Amino acid sequence: MAAIDQAFGDKLREWRQRRRMSQLDLAVEAEVSSRHLSFVETGRSRPSREMVLRLAECLDVPLRERNALLLAAGFAPAFEARDLTDPALEPARQAVQRLIDAHAPFPALAVDRHWNMVMHNRVVPLLLGGVSPALLQPPVNVLRLSLHPEGLASRIVNLAEWKRHLLDRLRGQIAASGDPALELLLDELKTYPAPASRGPGHVASAIVVPFTLETEAGRLSFFSTTTLFGTPVEVTLSEIAIESFFPADEATAEKLRAVA
Repeated sequence: MAAIDQAFGDKLREWRQRRRMSQLDLAVEAEVSSRHLSFVETGRSRPSREMVLRLAECLDVPLRERNALLLAAGFAPAFEARDLTDPALEPARQAVQRLIDAHAPFPALAVDRHWNMVMHNRVVPLLLGGVSPALLQPPVNVLRLSLHPEGLASRIVNLAEWKRHLLDRLRGQIAASGDPALELLLDELKTYPAPASRGPGHVASAIVVPFTLETEAGRLSFFSTTTLFGTPVEVTLSEIAIESFFPADEATAEKLRAVA
């Protein structure tokens, strides 16, 4: 039991420090005494299941890691973690597919927590001409697909700018999740070359970072949005993100309507 308590305390301290919260900050947020929280972190007190979940909620710990905290404290996981192909998730799969299909004639896709593409609409393949077949073998990692020299990189007009944007997003995700697989992905992506952008550099006052791509239909320019499930209680669904690309100008919109 002492080993279990210490394992939980170490994990809790790691998440608290990751969120840049003091023991007092977390104690106030969770409505417990700072003395008791200190005892929990050092393994001198064993938290209840309810307290583990309350602390995880206050720290905004991802559902997958909340299960890990529960296990470290000696409790069973609280959140289901099914494969996306599980029949129980079919209604959610259909909802995501309808959402990205409805975005046509503009591209939209869904990715998992490691940026592997799990669904896309009919427009996405139209933008992938010239990509190495090796990068299109499942699971297709969209960050690797975008930045690899044999992927879209050679056709991204503002590659340096777009790479900075993607790496900044990935760093933020790593800070939030602590996922070591994402850290390895970041290390890989940083090694890919990024020549000077052929387009204008990022303007500090710009509202969004554009994604400008040379295609057979001509130059296309997009901005993107990310959609997440609002109140998921299932691990896999909590990690699905829908990336929707909108035309940044009317010329792009017209070209896509014609092509798609």
